[in-house]
Amino acid sequence: MNQSPLQELRDPELSRYGVRVLVKRDDLLHPQISGNKWRKLKYNLMMARRQRFDTLLTFGGAYSNHLHAVAAVGRVCGFDTIGVVRGAPGVEENPTLSDARRFGMKLFFVEREAYRCKDSAAMLEVLHERFGRFFLLPEGGANALALTGCGELAQEIVDQLGETPDAVMCACGTGATLAGLAAHLPARSEAVGVSVLKGESSMAEDVRRLLREAALAAKSPWQVLSDYHFGGYAKCSDELLAFVTRFRAVNEIPIEPVYTGKMFFALYDLVRQGRFAPGSTIVAVHTGGLQGLRGMARKLESRGNFDWVNDYRSV
Repeated sequence: MNQSPLQELRDPELSRYGVRVLVKRDDLLHPQISGNKWRKLKYNLMMARRQRFDTLLTFGGAYSNHLHAVAAVGRVCGFDTIGVVRGAPGVEENPTLSDARRFGMKLFFVEREAYRCKDSAAMLEVLHERFGRFFLLPEGGANALALTGCGELAQEIVDQLGETPDAVMCACGTGATLAGLAAHLPARSEAVGVSVLKGESSMAEDVRRLLREAALAAKSPWQVLSDYHFGGYAKCSDELLAFVTRFRAVNEIPIEPVYTGKMFFALYDLVRQGRFAPGSTIVAVHTGGLQGLRGMARKLESRGNFDWVNDYRSV
């Protein structure tokens, strides 16, 4: 895939503080395999090819961006795909799972209690007995190979910008994108992750674990911000929804309230607080996730006039 563009924001709300903000538009990498999903999958796919696997197996919830991306990459790159889905079959049917089936993914539903043991040897034995030989991708795609792909963001940003940014920000679900950035950004830059989950210590430990597993050390300082989760994963408030609506209208960049909306909300809040000195250059990574809006459409529409939800009723 080609490199994604850098797009500078011209929002008066930011310029009044004297900072420069650019968006790394990874959402434009591919219609379905976009954002950090492609970054995480790239080197895993190369490894699967080298080891002569023809089937990919992975895990996710019924609205998982990762499941959606793996199903799409299987169709594009010629892999069979299997998705182990948390929940009972038929109960949580939605556009994400419908797409996955359309892309050729076989879905295997697992009750929530059993799903908690998805990484156990017993579960893997059951899956191998049922599906045979497969290349295993972890839930969310977060592993050592993913960090190599996410790390390429750092060099792309520096090359496209022509200088080292003062900070690079991203949303954090698994910590892999932040870990990849921290390991590959120059030391004078800072990697800032905005957790979309509750629990700063857990996300920070995930980043440290991923760095250890990849045998990488952080070159740049990094931190996880834990105050912008708005109640936890897939939770959002009227304040966040109003921000997403304004951001999309002013900047003409589509974002959503599960991942990128929270990251950009945090960025604006930090700028207002003076966290970044005048003259600073910040790059925000757009990690995609837009297909997930379809799963929130009814809930959001019941809360107000959010016409932008309709942008992603089909992918």
